[in-house]
Amino acid sequence: MEPTAELRTKLRRLLDERIPAGGTDADTRFTDAEIDELLTEASSIEEAAAAGWRQKAAWAMSERGGLEKSRAGDESHEFVSLETYRKHCLEMASYYSSQVSGRGSRLFEFDPPEVYETGDES
Repeated sequence: MEPTAELRTKLRRLLDERIPAGGTDADTRFTDAEIDELLTEASSIEEAAAAGWRQKAAWAMSERGGLEKSRAGDESHEFVSLETYRKHCLEMASYYSSQVSGRGSRLFEFDPPEVYETGDES
């Protein structure tokens, strides 16, 4: 797909990613370049969203450094467990994958085979 401002905004919404007021794309998990890469490699917005959620699951540990609790002085934060967060991300990826049209029905889903070009075999 060809990335546009409208598609970037929609994909960020599907990925539950928001640029904070007064912020930039660098203040999110996905820069505009990374959003564009997801869109370029996908055949639909749903396929891009599924790939983005899988990426979020993969980043879970490194984003938080394995922390589930953090305390600084009188301030304390408790995060959802990494396992729960990763499970949520993968469930979202599965949901968006199921929404990709042309990939089978709810009963039968298939991944098209990879097709390799062969050279001249003379």
